[in-house]
Amino acid sequence: MTTRMIRRLLAALTLPLTLLVFGVRPAFAHCDGLDGPVVEAARVALESGDVRHALIWVLAEGEPEVRHAYDHAVRVRGLSEEARELADRFFFETLVRVHREGEGEPYTGLKPAGRDLGPAIPAADSALTTGSVAELEVLLVEQVRHGLSERFHAAEVARDFAPEDVEAGRAYVAAYVPFLHYVEGVYEAALGGSHGHSAPAATTATAAGAHDVH
Repeated sequence: MTTRMIRRLLAALTLPLTLLVFGVRPAFAHCDGLDGPVVEAARVALESGDVRHALIWVLAEGEPEVRHAYDHAVRVRGLSEEARELADRFFFETLVRVHREGEGEPYTGLKPAGRDLGPAIPAADSALTTGSVAELEVLLVEQVRHGLSERFHAAEVARDFAPEDVEAGRAYVAAYVPFLHYVEGVYEAALGGSHGHSAPAATTATAAGAHDVH
């Protein structure tokens, strides 16, 4: 196994590890979805006439822009059905974009409803809705147990190599490094490490259960 092959193997293992432990991209996609909690909050704000439903999803510095977009949307949406659709879309896009900026992430457009978000995000939302974390805990523990066992086994098998066999030693390193990265990543996640926009501590009764996962 050449050095280039080892590097490719490490890159192939490290990216799925990052996504598995932190769920970065699926979580961001949840923010962007037309059926996600941010757009749902925007809908509630427009229908109720209370922009505060939407403001919980942006940082304080983003509030003026969201309020400005909201005021424009409210004035325009009563002109016609077409104007209503355009105004609502404009406000959805503005709210999601400002929310993403608060996370330090680029806005890549609204995503369609009904996408497969994987098991973790729906399970997290379900836990908040039902008031029980039991099923979510089982899901996470099983995933960590499987990931840990798989990487541990790969490193353990590769560990028994002759000192003079450099290629076998490199193969061991290619299994050892992802194993350590996985352990460290899970441990850091368990400590509560987070990034970007802080999740709101509470929502209104109308938007209850609609939370982003970051």
